[in-house]
Order: sequence, then structure tokens, then C-alpha cells
Amino acid sequence: MLLNDKAEGEMNDLMGGTFSVSADKRGEPLRACVRNAIERYFDHLDGHEVRNLYQMVLAEVEEPMLEAVMHRCDGNQTRSARILGMSRSTLRKKLALYRL
Repeated sequence: MLLNDKAEGEMNDLMGGTFSVSADKRGEPLRACVRNAIERYFDHLDGHEVRNLYQMVLAEVEEPMLEAVMHRCDGNQTRSARILGMSRSTLRKKLALYRL
């Protein structure tokens, strides 16, 4: 994902100064976490066919991302929408979709 300088700065602020996440503090980049999770998902399929992977991954990532951003912004939808790079009305629709 390409971010403009302002959005990248806000994302870095949101992510505590780094653009990575890791439960064990290794600083594994977010993209590597996603890739590893998808690879583990495929491993667990044991040869079964998968469909709608794109939508499934988006739903799995979007809800906790919205929760985290809203929490970080103390529920301020305008600031959250700016950080997420979407309009406030789009954010409100997504919050309603996930009942947040």
C-alpha cells in the first residue's frame, strides 16, 4: 500500500512509530504476518478447495483494524476516518456493518 507522507506519518503514530506488528516483539512487518497467516490457512485446508479468500481476509483484517483505530482515537470518527484514509460516512457504514 502506498501512503502519502501525511498518512504514513499518521499510520506510524498509530502503530507506535513502526509499521510492523508482532506478538513476540520481533518486529515482523504486517505484510509478513498476513502472508504467514494465509500460508498457515492453506496448510490447514489439507487439499480442500477454498473460495472467496479475498473477501474472507478483508473481513478478518478490517474489523480489528477499525476497532484498534477507533480505540486509539478515543472514538473520534473524524480522526479515525482521516487515519484510515476514508470518509467519515464510509467509516460509519463500516462501523455499523461490524456493529462497532
